[in-house]
Amino acid sequence: MAKAAKKAAKKAAPKKAAKKAAPKKAAKKAAPKKAAPKKAAKKPAPKKAAKKKSTRKPNAAFMTPLTPSAELAAVVGSQPLPRTEIVKKTWDYIKKNGLQDKSNRRMINTDDKLKAVFGGKNQISMFDIAKGVNNNVK
Repeated sequence: MAKAAKKAAKKAAPKKAAKKAAPKKAAKKAAPKKAAPKKAAKKPAPKKAAKKKSTRKPNAAFMTPLTPSAELAAVVGSQPLPRTEIVKKTWDYIKKNGLQDKSNRRMINTDDKLKAVFGGKNQISMFDIAKGVNNNVK
């Protein structure tokens, strides 16, 4: 029986040593994995219901053609135009003739045609252009 016990002890001893050695090897292998962990696969984000993009609709009041007065017709033409186009053409006239003040760019120096539109003022603010157009359309 003693021989059998010794054989069993010999067999058991290497297994115990192997068991102790196995975690060390695993720990060494685990260390590099911690240094560069695998990225978890990204889950696709749940899709939200797509909002319908509403096309921008211009305000009908701005887009109705208006007939310019005789004074304003000298600047933008006599054809009926939407209010936005009248303001654009007024700006084109101002830039074409170099009427914007050199030192204060917000001010417009009026010439003879623009004086009639803006009530005889020699200089107006760029924010007054819409007011002058408003007073000279039907």
